[in-house]
Amino acid sequence: MSDTPSAAPAPIPVSVITGFLGSGKTTLLGKLLRHPGMSETAVIINEFGEIGLDHQLIEAADGEPVVMSSGCLCCTVRNDLVETLRGLYLKRVRGTVPEFKRVVIETTGLADPAPILHTLMEDPIVQAYFSLDAVISTVDALNGEWQLDAQMESVKQAAVADRIVLTKTDLARPEVVAGLKARLHQLNPGAPIIPAIQGEIDPALLFDAGLYNPTTKSIDVQGWLRAEAYAPAHEQGSGHAHGHDHGDGHDHHHHDPAPLDVNRHDARIRAHCLLVDEPFDWDSFSLWMGSLASYHGEKLLRVKAILNIVGEEGPVAIHGVQHMFHPPARLPAWPDADRRSRLVFITKDLSREFLEKSLAEYRAQAAKSAAMSKTTSP
Repeated sequence: MSDTPSAAPAPIPVSVITGFLGSGKTTLLGKLLRHPGMSETAVIINEFGEIGLDHQLIEAADGEPVVMSSGCLCCTVRNDLVETLRGLYLKRVRGTVPEFKRVVIETTGLADPAPILHTLMEDPIVQAYFSLDAVISTVDALNGEWQLDAQMESVKQAAVADRIVLTKTDLARPEVVAGLKARLHQLNPGAPIIPAIQGEIDPALLFDAGLYNPTTKSIDVQGWLRAEAYAPAHEQGSGHAHGHDHGDGHDHHHHDPAPLDVNRHDARIRAHCLLVDEPFDWDSFSLWMGSLASYHGEKLLRVKAILNIVGEEGPVAIHGVQHMFHPPARLPAWPDADRRSRLVFITKDLSREFLEKSLAEYRAQAAKSAAMSKTTSP
């Protein structure tokens, strides 16, 4: 968080498809690869032995890219993701593979998606040419409830998602589907829940969820942040959301929804949105967020924010996964007339009250330091 905000480039968008074993990732990916809208897509699979997307892939066991009949480019992770992404980009530049405009990475069913997201954030070469677009998580309508109860990995996969694809809804009872949707919405209010039967889905519903929309060639702050999704029902449309910081010294109380059954893994996961009226000083904000990441990184499953920074005309966007943060990006303009900073957190075992208290302490310290500086300046 020590970096100075920098202009956001327009690199190749990378989306990650994750989901628990048997939740329909392979079926979804197979249908996507055959969709005409995915013809300029490179697909990276890290579970080759269990994937049968196309007979051509059987011949690609050495990890070399294969062009499928749909025009998609498909390859497998050889040693690590960084090497695979670098190799693909070099082949694209040299013209030895088609000029893909999107990358989709399919994870293993037991995988925590965080390491893949870290790779996209920390390797300088990958960072220069690729950017995270969307995390897409598949959830099985038949087995989703017990998987969320039994497997923390499945909870994390849904919690960090930008899009949740609900599969097998045609096989589950309507009341089961409704209950699972409600549970997923409480776990991750900002992720649209999209049903898919036998993997049939419009790719336009899944992709272009990042800050930069390659289709419209524009910045989409509201679609990326989705801060309004975190507002409780009585505040919808009022411009307010969880965790106000009015900077007036008053103690504002906001309560989470009724607690989940403590035996559920997702009882430990919470979604918070903090709105801050007063502009941030970049140095003090960096110290606060850096401290959170250092001491509580494992509990910060995902962080997104647009910030009003002193001295900046437009907002500054930040995006983090656990202890790793993407370099901050200056955005050309605010998405609307609201100039408040909006910080969205998905956390594990970290309450909104803790975040609010921590932020208040850092802001008070920053104000004290600024006052002392004025007093001692000649």
